[in-house]
Amino acid sequence: MNPRRKQRLAAVGIVGVLVFGAIGLMLYALNDSIDLFYTPSEIIEGKQGQIPQVGQRLRIGGMVVEGSVNRDSQTLDVSFDLIDTGPIVTVEYNGVLPDLFREGQGIVATGVLVSPTKIRAQQVLAKHDEEYMPPELAEKMKGIKHVKPSDVDTYGNGGN
Repeated sequence: MNPRRKQRLAAVGIVGVLVFGAIGLMLYALNDSIDLFYTPSEIIEGKQGQIPQVGQRLRIGGMVVEGSVNRDSQTLDVSFDLIDTGPIVTVEYNGVLPDLFREGQGIVATGVLVSPTKIRAQQVLAKHDEEYMPPELAEKMKGIKHVKPSDVDTYGNGGN
């Protein structure tokens, strides 16, 4: 191999090492700000064989259990239970809850696991119903016969 090729190969190798080093440093720096998403069942039973550790930052999503919301009358402290298809996990939060928050509603909370079944949340987001319809539109749609798209012919008339 001639000297010029050796220099190019060395330059490419150095650039490759620098790029991989930069990517590794970025991933290491972002490691603390990555929040993994779990459901209550995954926190208790594990996700792909990994059970989250106490002190780990995470996001949890589930349904608020009916009758589980406990509010402190003196402070903004709130605790409630979340469930998906299995075990229940308790969420503690200090702050104003979103307007859409209610029992039986889906929520996503970001926080720290303080015990195997308890999370201290820094943020609570309420998930809205994906079938939301403005009240005005809902009033107009009352009494309208709904036709499945498969039942409509090419002229837009109901088939059958």
